[in-house]
Amino acid sequence: MKDIPYPVATVHNAGVCKYKNKYIMIFRSHLNNGRSILGLAESEDGFKFLASKEPFMIPVVDGIFGKYEEYGVEDPRITFIDGEYLITYSAYSRFGVRIGLAKTKDFKKIKRVSLITEADYRNVVIFPEKFNNLYARLDRPHSEISPWSIWISYSPDLKFWGDSELIIKPVQYHWDEMKIGPGAPPFKTKKGWLSIYHGVFPTMDGSVYRLGVA
Repeated sequence: MKDIPYPVATVHNAGVCKYKNKYIMIFRSHLNNGRSILGLAESEDGFKFLASKEPFMIPVVDGIFGKYEEYGVEDPRITFIDGEYLITYSAYSRFGVRIGLAKTKDFKKIKRVSLITEADYRNVVIFPEKFNNLYARLDRPHSEISPWSIWISYSPDLKFWGDSELIIKPVQYHWDEMKIGPGAPPFKTKKGWLSIYHGVFPTMDGSVYRLGVA
């Protein structure tokens, strides 16, 4: 890509947040060997972004994260809570896809916290507020039995999650009948929490992705 100052084949599926007086975008890219990394770009107005000279996050090779980031890191989502920015991302390996959690205060130093799901989860977004002193998240586990749906889970420490419950299912013969998944982190309105999610409809020419709100 011309406007990325290091060699990548793609730029897509980004997470964006407000940081001080500017906007931060963390985007997914694929290297020419197929491995995925995360890049960072900044903007003053939210429209024109300038990419950093180096990747923001690349797969590590050692320890538990190295084992599960073997094929790359993808699909970042950013939430500001408790004075820091939490970044969920997909960790790809021969063992499937797990969700990793990292955190930063300045988008310069980043610390990996934990792998917060088992294999074959996607689209984890964390609420920017706690509920009864518990962190909350939306996610989409893979299932071979029921439609791929959106669940909610809770955690006291961001590492151990439970009390999971299905809250949104795809609708048969609807635009999202194949599968759904969380998009951006939910945001609070006067009438409650608003969630932007994606839905998929299968066609003879491939899958059609659309956005919905709930």
